[in-house]
Amino acid sequence: MDRPKIRDKHGKEYGIQKDITDFLRARQWHVERMVGGAFQSGIPDLYIAHRKFGQRWLECKNPDEYNFTKAQKDKFPVWGAMGIGIWILVAATEEEYDKLFKEPNWECYWKKTWVKPDIDAILEELGS
Repeated sequence: MDRPKIRDKHGKEYGIQKDITDFLRARQWHVERMVGGAFQSGIPDLYIAHRKFGQRWLECKNPDEYNFTKAQKDKFPVWGAMGIGIWILVAATEEEYDKLFKEPNWECYWKKTWVKPDIDAILEELGS
């Protein structure tokens, strides 16, 4: 008889997120872990701020197996259209860290099979 799988109390990407958090804090970034609820789904994992470099929304992903939640698939394109940057990091390395000093990169992780929502229609609905 196979043993039942025990669900990790943290998500699959928790270890990556913890390593990135420690890495950023060692470089004087303030890191806030965002924990979404029923009214806050789709929010990136971390909100980070640095006295010299400013603020970022940061999503941590497993480079080998990642996905966006439905709420992220709906929210990230809207945030992007509104000029809110979201950066994705997959490890606590200098190479990944350098991404924070370039343009937001969430779209680089968007899978071709995902359909982006009609941003104009969403923005029009938000305005009414």
